[in-house]
Amino acid sequence: MAGVGVRTLCATALLAALVAVAAATVRLGGDLGHPAALLYWYAAAWVLFAGAAWTVQRVPVRTAVALILAGGIALCAAALSAPPRTSDDMYRYAWDGRVQAAGISPYAYPPDAPQLARLRDPWLFPAGTACRGWDLRSVAGVCTHINRPSEPTIYPPVAEGWFLLVHAVSPAGGRHKPLQLAGAALSVATTVALLLVRRRTCGDMRRVALWAWCPAVPFAAVNDAHVDTVGVLLTVAALGTAAGARRGALLGAAIAAKLLPALTLPGALSGVLAPGRSPRTRLREAASVLLAAVGVVALVYFPYLLTSGSAVLGYLPGYLREEGYEPGDVGRFALLRLVLPDAWAGPAAAVLIALTAWYVLRHGDPERPWHGSLLVTGTALLLASPAYYWYALLVVALVAMGGPGEWLTVAAAGTVLYVANELHWPGVQAAAYGMAAATVLAGVLVRARARGGGDRRRDGAGGQACGPHRARGGHRWRRLKTTIRRTAKRTTVTRAKLGASTRVSAAGEAVGR
Repeated sequence: MAGVGVRTLCATALLAALVAVAAATVRLGGDLGHPAALLYWYAAAWVLFAGAAWTVQRVPVRTAVALILAGGIALCAAALSAPPRTSDDMYRYAWDGRVQAAGISPYAYPPDAPQLARLRDPWLFPAGTACRGWDLRSVAGVCTHINRPSEPTIYPPVAEGWFLLVHAVSPAGGRHKPLQLAGAALSVATTVALLLVRRRTCGDMRRVALWAWCPAVPFAAVNDAHVDTVGVLLTVAALGTAAGARRGALLGAAIAAKLLPALTLPGALSGVLAPGRSPRTRLREAASVLLAAVGVVALVYFPYLLTSGSAVLGYLPGYLREEGYEPGDVGRFALLRLVLPDAWAGPAAAVLIALTAWYVLRHGDPERPWHGSLLVTGTALLLASPAYYWYALLVVALVAMGGPGEWLTVAAAGTVLYVANELHWPGVQAAAYGMAAATVLAGVLVRARARGGGDRRRDGAGGQACGPHRARGGHRWRRLKTTIRRTAKRTTVTRAKLGASTRVSAAGEAVGR
């Protein structure tokens, strides 16, 4: 008991230090105007997170769950203590909500369009300033916090609906705070959802600390209020609580919030192409998920399509050009460009991601769809090597669901790259994602060796009782009960037929006599 108390005390102390560093980071640690200072604070947060997450795994489950919830809420509160520090995307969210509330499609006009001049709030379009802040820019004589003010929005319809909802419930003069509070609510809701999924699947609930305490969550999901968290929450619900068409519908909503969850679709269909399965069964299972997903995406796009036509794509084509994802562009794919000609990097990445998806569809575990989803999503981020670390929020959640923990290095690599880009360090893109790839590969090899040695633990389920009616065993148990019922029914029918046959035979013999 004394050892348990010491471990609990250590976990609490590390968590308190992490909360303090998070608060100091957003208040004192600089922003993209002072990236060198920011990098040190981020590094301290990640080190403390690693220590706290490792220590809490040795704390009793009930105590650990309380710490996870309390720590997640405390980190959200710390992130709420300052305006956004490293991203100005939130200002676009606020603007899109205001534009929709005025009855105008956010895809119709860019923020600097004269048609929208009457909607310009002073806090988004400050007057009488020199327009010199890291999150300010001047276009056509107008100063604004909104990035790319000459371009229409890039965000899909479910994200736009979220912006409108937050705007509708925001008090006058709320500025950035309602969006940050909404981000905190999403973050805590995702923590609760992950705890419920881990309990339902008989996994170790202490693993949820990998989401609740990960520094990327308070900084990206709360302080910067990135809408990616909407897609993350919907994806967790889809993979952890739903199946068939319901899973597809939830994933469709997630894709219509942020396009990245589309990479989880192969995981949602894990094993659908496994050998020995009939083509009819494969088609039925795949169609139930894919048709529901496509249907939801089409449904939410339809109202905007009626008013904006092809403009509903917004700035997406321009974003792909800007970020270097067009064929022949060399802005991304840093690891592949180390070994391939620049022009081949993009097509090679597409092929490798497709092969990874095929592997999951053929060999993935349908009872743990988050594993296949993590493999495809994490591989795609490693190969594409984006500079925006909030893209990896989905990876963090999939790890917390039960995926291999080494994939967290993808989120860490994105953080390093995002801040280091402002410092103009040469080669940092390949170095950051190269270390992440090496860590993932090492984890795969260690896990393969452990399986060869007889270690068959799945998803860190040690220490928790798992009855046959729950989670992983639940699917097998339901199939067994169905088989038993069918067998019993066949037996009853067979007995009835035999009884009838016996009576007919007896009657025939009596007539013969």
